[in-house]
Amino acid sequence: MKNRRMFWQIVEKIEALIDSGMYPPGSRLPPERELAETFKVSRPTIREAIIALEVRGRVEVKTSSGVYVLENPAKRTSERKVSAFELTQARALVEGEAAALAAVTITEDELVELDKTLIAMEKGVEPEKADREFHLIISKATRNNAVLIAVEKFWELRDSEPEIINAYKNVCDRSDKDRLDEHRNIYLALQKRDSSEARAAMHLHFNRLINTLFAISEAKALEEVRKQSNQTRDLYSLNHLVG
Repeated sequence: MKNRRMFWQIVEKIEALIDSGMYPPGSRLPPERELAETFKVSRPTIREAIIALEVRGRVEVKTSSGVYVLENPAKRTSERKVSAFELTQARALVEGEAAALAAVTITEDELVELDKTLIAMEKGVEPEKADREFHLIISKATRNNAVLIAVEKFWELRDSEPEIINAYKNVCDRSDKDRLDEHRNIYLALQKRDSSEARAAMHLHFNRLINTLFAISEAKALEEVRKQSNQTRDLYSLNHLVG
């Protein structure tokens, strides 16, 4: 047990050195013997620490070459871009099943809370906040923390990625009534404790969202084509010669 604690301490120390920039991505860690002397531990302890670092994705062991530092996995993940289309599809898949689950587990108090979000949307009282609360109440009602975490993460992406924020804003600006009607249909299905209907209502909601996203994207693409065409026409026009 003591040795196990020891090698985890070495893992944390080496990770700290990597994160500090002493061993940047692509660089090679010192040899096993040197690390053992630096940290005043045995070479088997260093070996265990390197294995743990490899499992964590912090280093790569190359036979007959050495141990090389990799880019931080957390940083690699944060650099992955998610489009509004990808997010909407993922939300439809997860939240459709969340609605189906919630239909059999949702409480009367949670239904009351859902109804309050519908009233807020109808009155235009912070509709975006009400929209978020509506979906989170449903995810909480599943009694499945993994589902809740997934839906919370989706909303973090929705509220933090500039491209997604703009895409969703365009959708919501042109379809407040549709959004309210779709949320009400989801609510009614949950109220009836009908899993199939709740899932279908949620899918219809996201299907309309993604189709609207496509329509907006196509309109922007056409506008860009027109703009480029006009610029080309102006560049090569002979009007100044024949006018």
